[in-house]
Amino acid sequence: MKKIAICLGVLFWTLVSFTAGLEYPRGDVNYDNQVDIDDVTCLINYVLNGTWPEEPVTPPDTHEWVDLGLPSGTLWATCNVGANSPEEKGDYFAWGETAPKDYYDWSTYKWCNISDTTLTKYCNSDCGYNGFVDNKMELDPEDDAAYVNWGPSWRTPTKEQLDELRENCTIELTNKGYRVTGPNGNTIFLPCSGYRYQDERYIINSEGVYLSRTLDSSNPYNFYALDLIQSYFSSSAPGRYHGVPVRPVRVTE
Repeated sequence: MKKIAICLGVLFWTLVSFTAGLEYPRGDVNYDNQVDIDDVTCLINYVLNGTWPEEPVTPPDTHEWVDLGLPSGTLWATCNVGANSPEEKGDYFAWGETAPKDYYDWSTYKWCNISDTTLTKYCNSDCGYNGFVDNKMELDPEDDAAYVNWGPSWRTPTKEQLDELRENCTIELTNKGYRVTGPNGNTIFLPCSGYRYQDERYIINSEGVYLSRTLDSSNPYNFYALDLIQSYFSSSAPGRYHGVPVRPVRVTE
């Protein structure tokens, strides 16, 4: 037992020394933005064989942005995460997940145990697993699809930033999406990308739904989104297991 305790102590202090000061979550020794059994395996491999994964090189930030002249100064990206042009729909993300997938519902949602009553993160009422509550209502960077896929200069917009876009810009429906014109005359384009539920796409090419990093505080099963429906532009609250596109905003220094 004493030997096991010593070994665990060595593993712990090795883990701390190799993860202190990095931009990845504490304990993420293999740099995959997750803290799980793979990190333990990686650490044991290091102790036994002396091999350690190299920290991945952050790719250059080549994503373009537009200043729409908004009161907050928010800078908006010109395309969605996973897209190569403004017209492309890009990838779809469940709220708090950083990779697209084939099937979207509670059974595949990362932050619950199968059902909507067993949330394991981002919960401000007794709706979590065994009464779990953390009172987090905005995404941590490591759970933000914009941050993880595009780098530290980008975030998924807040509800307030989506509302500011809706309330301060002229939004015009085109044959492929919405042209958003800011107070200074600059524009961005938001394609009608719809959303994904289970293995199907809905209201694609007829409605634009865009994810925010803010939960509905009165109902943490849902997140706030920008909903563009022809001439009706609102702030809606879909279930957080739905797959929705992300249009990032740039972090101003």
